[in-house]
Amino acid sequence: MRLIFLSLIIMLGSLKAVVAQTQNRSDLEKQREDIQREIAEVKQSLDATKKNKKASLGQLALLQRKLRLREAAIGNINHQIDFIQNDIGRSRGEISKLKKDLDTLKVQYEKSVIYAYRNRSNYDFLNFIFSASSFNDALKRVEYLKSYRAYREQQTNAIKGTQVLLQKKIGSLEISRKEKDEVLQKQQEEKVQLAEEKKEQDLVITKLKSRETELTKELSAKQKADNKLRASIKAAIDREIKLARAKALEENRRIKAENAANLAAAATKANAAGIKPDAPVTAGKTEAAAVKKSGSVFTATPEGELISDNFEKNKGKLPWPIDKGVIKFNFGKYSVPNTKITNDNPGLTLETEQDAPVKCIFDGEVASVFDIEGESNVLIRHGKYFTTYGNLSSSAVAKGQKVKAGQVIGKAGSNNDGNGEIEFLLLLENKNLDPAGWIRRR
Repeated sequence: MRLIFLSLIIMLGSLKAVVAQTQNRSDLEKQREDIQREIAEVKQSLDATKKNKKASLGQLALLQRKLRLREAAIGNINHQIDFIQNDIGRSRGEISKLKKDLDTLKVQYEKSVIYAYRNRSNYDFLNFIFSASSFNDALKRVEYLKSYRAYREQQTNAIKGTQVLLQKKIGSLEISRKEKDEVLQKQQEEKVQLAEEKKEQDLVITKLKSRETELTKELSAKQKADNKLRASIKAAIDREIKLARAKALEENRRIKAENAANLAAAATKANAAGIKPDAPVTAGKTEAAAVKKSGSVFTATPEGELISDNFEKNKGKLPWPIDKGVIKFNFGKYSVPNTKITNDNPGLTLETEQDAPVKCIFDGEVASVFDIEGESNVLIRHGKYFTTYGNLSSSAVAKGQKVKAGQVIGKAGSNNDGNGEIEFLLLLENKNLDPAGWIRRR
């Protein structure tokens, strides 16, 4: 009975482990599909950039992203191998235990068969019953014989059940071994692809190095344009802060005046009635108190606080400002390997089709529309957050206009490689944030 109970425990434990493994494996499979989809999208974008015979920084950015995705795919496969190896190890352990249990059950069954053979005659059974010292003792001996027969049946069933379970585990082990071989084959294929893509990246870097002087001048011009963009954005946001503070002060004065008028009216009414007026009750927190509490003049009003909160809640889920495109330059400092090409990007430089529609990523109000070196730039306020859409060939909105998420606000300008390009910035008041962490992965 103890061995049967242990076998049941093994079966239940195995089932629990299988459920957990299945959940983890399904997550890995979904992750693998997402990675492969992204690789396919990057490949499609790369094929488009190859139409331009000159190697570009956008092409390099795509290759680097593709390499990161390929390494992620290999990491995903390594996790799958770990799961399969754990399955194999657990199956081997269970097979070993089941074999020991089966051997023990067979030995016990053999002993019971030998005992039954030695006491097989009806005379022996009857003699065993009638030799009882009392009637109750005889009944107990009859029950014992019944229990003994039932025990032998249980032994037989336990042996058969253990044999079936053992064969299933052996079959499962073979399946896991085949699965491991298939996954190892995939891993090898991914590694071959990774090696080829590294060669492709090295080739592009070599071509870019030959254009280092030209690209350095291009990035130097971009840096100057970025500095002008930063200055224009800061000036515009500072104006918005000043206006918001003026509105807050005006609202503060209005509330104070209203409180004073209410107090005077209450006092006049109390005097007329010949009673002592109650202590004055203020009309709630003033705008100045709200600013102090929130830390931002833009969240001092319920509307501003709501927009800011909703913007924050959508972090990582906000849409891209363009329908098709890739990140040419990431936020912050970056460099091209084996060259002296470096830059510090205030946002994301997105490469797309020339004159492609550029869309607002969240509901807001246009804070400013300004020109830098012949290109339009749109600054939109979302509570205390601001988004900037720069290097536009044209804009379709005006200052003070309310805009919705997905609304077209302009068209993408061009770059030196003949492709469309925009500068996309995200700010918390005057603090630059990395937009990549706020928009959806592609």
